[in-house]
Amino acid sequence: MHHLNKDIGKYGEDMAQNYLENLGYIILDRNFSCKFGEIDLIGKDNNYIAFVEVKTRYSTLYGYPREAVTKNKQLKIYKVAQLYILKKKLFKNNFRFDVMEIILNSNEDKPSIKLIKNAFGT
Repeated sequence: MHHLNKDIGKYGEDMAQNYLENLGYIILDRNFSCKFGEIDLIGKDNNYIAFVEVKTRYSTLYGYPREAVTKNKQLKIYKVAQLYILKKKLFKNNFRFDVMEIILNSNEDKPSIKLIKNAFGT
């Protein structure tokens, strides 16, 4: 079962990346990880660096994907983001945290993709 979730995760990230690129984001990094955790996608959206957490689910049976981004998870993402900014010397940019919610079996014929900009603060 575990590898299946990994596959759906990757599939969701591919979709998210395409979606963001269509919106004009420039993807800087994908699956950036360090000892604190991992950030799925890092993109430049105008003068913002957006740290994007992608949550993919088959359905909303167990709640909305965004609900999986708990306070604890947010803190981890924040720490990884700080490290990334340090490492890449991106101090001049504003940054924010976005969440992308992908529901594969939505009521439409295609997956439902929702981008929540500035999903959580710091």
